[in-house]
Amino acid sequence: MHLSKKCSVFKVVLSALLIVALLQLIYLSFLSKFHGKQQRYRYSELFGGSGGKKIAHPEKNSRKERLRYSLSTGGIFDNSGQYRVYKNLIKSDFTTNEKPGSESNVLALATHTTINNLHQLESLLERWQNPLSVAIFAHGQDVKFATALVYALSFFCPQIQALVDFHLVCLSGEMASFPEQDREHFAGLEDCSSVFSRLESHRDKYKNYAISGNISYPNNLLRNVARGGTESSYILVIDIDMMPSADLHQQFLAMVMKRDPASEEVFVLPAFEIRHARKIPATKAELVQLYQVGEVRPFYEELCPRCQAPTNYSQWVNSHVRGTGNLEVAYTLPWVDPWEPFYIGPRTVPLYDENFKQYGFNRISQACELHVAGYSFSVLSSAFVVHRGFKIQGEFHPRKDEENKRNRVLFRSFKEALKTKYPSSTRRC
Repeated sequence: MHLSKKCSVFKVVLSALLIVALLQLIYLSFLSKFHGKQQRYRYSELFGGSGGKKIAHPEKNSRKERLRYSLSTGGIFDNSGQYRVYKNLIKSDFTTNEKPGSESNVLALATHTTINNLHQLESLLERWQNPLSVAIFAHGQDVKFATALVYALSFFCPQIQALVDFHLVCLSGEMASFPEQDREHFAGLEDCSSVFSRLESHRDKYKNYAISGNISYPNNLLRNVARGGTESSYILVIDIDMMPSADLHQQFLAMVMKRDPASEEVFVLPAFEIRHARKIPATKAELVQLYQVGEVRPFYEELCPRCQAPTNYSQWVNSHVRGTGNLEVAYTLPWVDPWEPFYIGPRTVPLYDENFKQYGFNRISQACELHVAGYSFSVLSSAFVVHRGFKIQGEFHPRKDEENKRNRVLFRSFKEALKTKYPSSTRRC
C-alpha cells in the first residue's frame, strides 16, 4: 500500500515535469517564430515591402532609394585612378534640406576612418551634435559590410539621420553594391545601440594602418572627400579617435559673428592625448586639471614632441584659465617646421596632398602649404581636441618607419613644388 502511494506520487511529479517541458517547448517555439517575424519585419522596414505592399515609413524608403541611386553611379575615380569614391553615399537630413547661407551651416566637422574604428562615431557625435561628414575607407569584404552598416546607422539612429553624411572610398577595382541580399549583416540589428555593438565587435580587425594585403590607407584623400562633402563656411578636420571640446560649434559661431576673420587665417585647437581610462574633458578647466597631474599631455609628446611644440602649451594652459565663457583668439603664431596643428579653417584652404598615404607627413605637408600660401595661425583661447589614449612607441604597425622614410622623400619634392605653385611667396618650409 505504501509502495503504491509512492508510485502514484512519482507518476504525478513525472506528469507535471512533462507538462512543464511541453509548455517550455511551445513557449520557445513561439519566441522563435516571433523573433523570426520581428527580424523579417525589421528587414522589410530596412528595404521596403514587397508584392506591392504599402510602405509604412516612406521617408525611410526614400533614404533607401537615395542609397540605391548613389551606388548606381558607380562612384568616381580619384586623380590617381587607384581609388573609387562614392561621395554622399548617404546624405543627412541636414544636407538634404540645407539652405545656402544659413547660420546653422557655418561650421562642420570632417573625419575619416576604416570600418573598424567607425564605432567611435557614437561618442564623437554625442559631443559634437552638429553637421558631420565621414569618409570611410573599405577594402575587400568590408566594402559590403561598410555599405550595409552605414545604411543601418542612418536607418536606426535618429541623430545620425539628422546630421551625418557618409562617403565611401574603396580600391578602383572594387565596387559597392546595394546590401539587399546581404541579410547576414543585418541579423540581430533592432535599434541604434545594436548597430554600434556590431561595429564594436569589428574594432580590432586591423592595427592602425596595417590593412590586410598591404593596402595603403589614403588618409589625405579621405580628408579631402570628407571636406568636400560639406558646404559649411568653416571646417574642422580631425581623426575619428579625437574629440573636440564641448560646445565648440556654438562658441565658434558666436566668435565669428563678433569679429571679421582674415581671409587667410586658420584657428588652431591645441591638441592633447589622455590616458585610456580617463573620461574625455569637456572644458578647458577640466583639461587643465588633468594636464597638471599628468593624465593629459600634449599630442604626440612621446613620438614627435617637435610636431606640436610650436603651439606653446605652457602659454595656452596658463592663459584664460578662469575663462570668460567666450571663445576668442588667445595669440597668433608663425608656422615653423615641423608643426602640424589641428585647426578650423575656411573651406577655401588648400586641399591635402593625396600623394601622401599611410604614416608620416600627411598633415604637416598641408600645414606647410598653408604657411607658404600666406595663412596666419591663430590659437583659440579655450577650444581644444583630445586623442583617446597616449600615443606610445611600439603600438604602431611594423612598416611605420619604412612609410615615414618614403613620405619624407615625397615631402622634399612637395616643398620644391610649392615654390612653383606660389612664385610670389617669400615663405618657405
